[in-house]
Amino acid sequence: MQAFVFVAGHGIDSMLRPHFARYTYIGTFFNTFTTNFKQMIRVVSFAFLILCTLAAFGQDRNIPPAIQVNESSKLIIHAYAKGVQVYVCQQDPKDTSKFVWIFKAPRATLYADSSYQQVIGKHYFNQSGSPTWESTDGSSVSGAKLQQVNSPDQLAIPWLLLKATLTQGAGILKATTFIQRLFTKGGKAPVGADSWQKGKYVEIPYTAEYLFYSEK
Repeated sequence: MQAFVFVAGHGIDSMLRPHFARYTYIGTFFNTFTTNFKQMIRVVSFAFLILCTLAAFGQDRNIPPAIQVNESSKLIIHAYAKGVQVYVCQQDPKDTSKFVWIFKAPRATLYADSSYQQVIGKHYFNQSGSPTWESTDGSSVSGAKLQQVNSPDQLAIPWLLLKATLTQGAGILKATTFIQRLFTKGGKAPVGADSWQKGKYVEIPYTAEYLFYSEK
C-alpha cells in the first residue's frame, strides 16, 4: 500500500493532483464509451426494426397495377403512419359563391409496426410544399405524385404512387426512388362548407402505410 508523506512546503493539493487527474481521465473515458455504446444500440435497434417490418410484409397483398412499382425496385422501409390531414375552408375556385375544404398538408408520425409503438420518423410538407418523409436516422425524401387510385374504403383518402424528387442525409431514405401510400383509413375532407367557415382549419385523423423503394 502506498503511503503519503507530507513534506514541509508541499501541500496536499500538489501531491494528490496527479491521482485526481488520472481519475478524471478514467471518468471521461467511461462517459464517452457509454455515450457511443448507447448510440450504437439505437442504430442496431433501428436496423432490426426495419428488417422485421420488411420480413412481415407479404407480397401477396393486393396493390392495384396503376400504383405498383417496377420490377427493378426493392422494398427498403415499410412504415405505418398515424396523424392528420389538414384542410382549410376557402371559396371554390370554380364557383366563388360556394366554399370548399382545400387540402393543405399532412402531419403524421411514422412507426415500425401497426401497433404504433416504435417511432421511426415523421411525415409533413417541406418549405416547397412537397410531401416529405423524414427518418429518425436523419435522412429524408420528398416526392411528387405519379398515380392515384381510390381506396376500397370510401371514407379514406386515395392510395398513391409517388416518385422521389429530393433526398437528403446519409441514412436509409437516401436511396429512395418510389413511395407508395396504401391501406388508408380516414383523412378525407369534411363534406360541405359554409361562408362562416372561411379561413378555418380542420385536422382529420388518418392512418396509412408508406412503402419506400430503391433500385435493386
